[in-house]
Amino acid sequence: MSKPTIQYICSSCGAKAPQMLGRCPVCGEWGTYEEQITNSKLPLQGVGGLTTLHSPFSILPSAGGLPPSRLQEIEPQAETRIDLHCGELNRVLGGGLVPGSLILLGGEPGIGKSTLALQVLMRLGTQKTLYASGEESIRQLKLRAERLAGKPENLYIISETSLETILQQVTELKPEIVVVDSIQTIGTQAIDATIGSLSQVRECAARILTFAKETNIPFLIVGHINKEGSLAGPKVLEHIVDTVLQFEGDQHYMYRILRAQKNRFGSTSELGIFEMQQDGLREVTNPSELLLSQNHDGLSGIAIAAAVEGVRPLLIEVQALVSSAAYGTPQRASTGFDGRRLNMLLAVLEKRVGFKLLQKDVFINIAGGLRVNDPAIDLAVLAAVLSSNMDIELHPGTTLAGEVGLAGEIRPVSRLEQRIQEAQKLGFQRILVPAGQNYSKKNLTIEVLPVKKVADAFRLLFK
Repeated sequence: MSKPTIQYICSSCGAKAPQMLGRCPVCGEWGTYEEQITNSKLPLQGVGGLTTLHSPFSILPSAGGLPPSRLQEIEPQAETRIDLHCGELNRVLGGGLVPGSLILLGGEPGIGKSTLALQVLMRLGTQKTLYASGEESIRQLKLRAERLAGKPENLYIISETSLETILQQVTELKPEIVVVDSIQTIGTQAIDATIGSLSQVRECAARILTFAKETNIPFLIVGHINKEGSLAGPKVLEHIVDTVLQFEGDQHYMYRILRAQKNRFGSTSELGIFEMQQDGLREVTNPSELLLSQNHDGLSGIAIAAAVEGVRPLLIEVQALVSSAAYGTPQRASTGFDGRRLNMLLAVLEKRVGFKLLQKDVFINIAGGLRVNDPAIDLAVLAAVLSSNMDIELHPGTTLAGEVGLAGEIRPVSRLEQRIQEAQKLGFQRILVPAGQNYSKKNLTIEVLPVKKVADAFRLLFK
């Protein structure tokens, strides 16, 4: 056995250095280097008791070395996915869970990652599943399972921090889905490093990926986030796994948002919405009705925007507050909306429409704790700002959809027909849309008002 070596690894980007550095020369972060003790010739006890070489792809014995295949000679097969009996999660994954895939689920502490993972396994019924936890005991998991809705018949639970033991149990049990909670609490004997360190996280994730591809068993691993709000060891884990799911939301709100930051088997623009309740997470199939409040009659500074997240239309409530600046420099603050885009829209409002807001504070809030990046809500943001500035209420039956350009023009938006249908379904009387954009007028009872410029939209709203 060779002599252990000491090296220093950046916890942010994974860069290595022979000595301790204050600042990483690769990513530029300060104080991120950690000491790691490694042994390049340390033997590894693999699955089934086989001793393998130190390699992230040697957890299983060799399959014989299959030769390369010509692309034209590969027979296409129909893609089969595992139905998780959760419509929101299936939508974000692209239609279900792909066998042999590795899914990373990350989010803030206490946001509901473990609850979502355990609840998904409990809904699978007779399918054999395994929940491996390195954070909780089996009795703690039992108490959590009793609060959740579901009647699992073949759900197995193990409390273990050794990766070799977990994979050995998976080999013997042969479950259809495995959850590892969390990857930062799992360690492997392949390296001499502290559990939770960057090298351990990278090694364990690589070995789980190899095991999943060889056995065709999908793995869902839960990951922590760092102080900057991104996944711990972000670039290392993102490149290894097949799909990265971000579970987000304010703990003071009941809604939770599930987004796909990376997905090899589907789109990354889909959105899943859940509501946190006492008995677990409930799927929100029609979020527009929950995101719109019904008690804003007579209030100024509120506009309803027809937005689209992925392929799902949403009607969201945009709130604005304009007041005289209490200090010399006026404040510009936004929650759920891009602050730089807000400054651009306020400049358009002053230059193209003539409203002076230089000496006033402007605050924007997207109700419900959502964060929306759809540019089609630009018109609603300006309407809410102007409504608050003039202290005039917008018509409660009006919704808006339109991107605002620097010249003050209303630009076309995607999926306009779906936005109109969603507004009509929720009982709105009229909707302002970009002029010149085609849409189907069949079975429309809502009044569609096309507008070319921001000034034209304001004449219709405040006449």
